[in-house]
Amino acid sequence: MEKEAYRILAVDDDPDILELLKYNFEKEGFKVKTVEESTKAVEAAVKFKPDLIILDIMMYPINGIEICKRLRELSLFQDTYIFFLTARSENYYQDAALDTGGDDFIEKIIGLRALANKVITVLRGHYVIRKSARAVVAGDLIIDRRGGALLRGEPLQLSKIELELLFFLAQNPKKIISEENLINNIWGSDTYSTTSSPQLFLETLMRKLGKHWIEYLGNGKYRFLPHVK
Repeated sequence: MEKEAYRILAVDDDPDILELLKYNFEKEGFKVKTVEESTKAVEAAVKFKPDLIILDIMMYPINGIEICKRLRELSLFQDTYIFFLTARSENYYQDAALDTGGDDFIEKIIGLRALANKVITVLRGHYVIRKSARAVVAGDLIIDRRGGALLRGEPLQLSKIELELLFFLAQNPKKIISEENLINNIWGSDTYSTTSSPQLFLETLMRKLGKHWIEYLGNGKYRFLPHVK
């Protein structure tokens, strides 16, 4: 029996954005429902039972952050992916989106291709993107997206990109992850600069952590190995 297509619910008060989302995701084989009125978002989600929800932030009368909060209060959506697609780039909005249970925050200026790559990553690639999780514990390593990383109780001096890379790798232990996947999920494919190779950041991480934490498999592929020493 053919597996049922993954379901995506998109909520935005801009009908042009909804039309683009619907067209692009249906082209990828997903089943898509769009909602323009924010007051109908939660009801639509309960009926549609999506695998992933995309929310705009600046909607009236109920904004996307409040919708996310209401969805997370329902047991049905405790583990459902919720991504924010928004024109607002301020840290306040990003922190609020993640604090209420959003799993990722994509700026509209980056483009829909970056969003599509992330959606495909989590639904088809079975990787984890849970930025709402404040910290990840992997053996002797604790990674906090806001507070930094500790290795055996000692702070690691990591750049913001190094911390994001480590956070993503640690949420996907033992999975084979390509440089392309890292580009899509850390930088966003539409804004990635070829002058900043993931390989350089990963080599630096290996030096700071010890090579036994991140295994290079060749052909631009890596694997994170939780380690206790």
